[in-house]
Amino acid sequence: MIEFNQVHKSYDSQQALRGVSFHIDAGEFVFVSGHSGAGKTTLLKLIAAIERPTIGTVSVHGQNVGALKATAIPYLRRNLGLIFQDQKLLTDRSVFANVLLPLLVVGTHPRDAAKRARAALDKVGLLDRERANPLALSGGDQQRLAIARAIVNRPAILLADEPTASLDRESALKVIEIFRQFNQVGVTILLATHDHSLFEDFVPRVLTLNQGRIASAGDLDGGGKS
Repeated sequence: MIEFNQVHKSYDSQQALRGVSFHIDAGEFVFVSGHSGAGKTTLLKLIAAIERPTIGTVSVHGQNVGALKATAIPYLRRNLGLIFQDQKLLTDRSVFANVLLPLLVVGTHPRDAAKRARAALDKVGLLDRERANPLALSGGDQQRLAIARAIVNRPAILLADEPTASLDRESALKVIEIFRQFNQVGVTILLATHDHSLFEDFVPRVLTLNQGRIASAGDLDGGGKS
């Protein structure tokens, strides 16, 4: 489903990724681990075609993402749920309207869009706050809102960049549990984090980056695939 083949990514003279290769199958839950600046965010942005590789290929569903024309990128992203640290919540409209917008953009009938938006909010425990402004939400609830918006299109892949960075441990574990529930129904998830304590209660595959290189790409018990 997702494959990197000898991917390098440079920003001017700085190398963010160096010769990165790995494969992720449909339905996997993969933590992308590493220190700040290791290349985690860059890796996720390459999958979403927010960035393009300097050298090498990034494939999603068999498509060479780096070679996509600009007009094809929105179609790629319809199958992706994106949750980045800068949540880009729309503060001039309600919680409900934030989640509704992605559906309206792709032409979903307004009645169906409203039903799906409320189902997504219910899934993350925010249905009772649908009329609130995002600024009225706590940090944890804002993160839940970002998750609801990311999953409302029923994506095949969820990409999350440090989604628990600003949360206390209890809130962070609740967010991780939401991701686990989506993974259990077949959604492929890549979650970038530097917080190894999040791995303690279950054992997903962990792809570890160190200075832009793959340090390991297996399960926590030492197994796994490259």
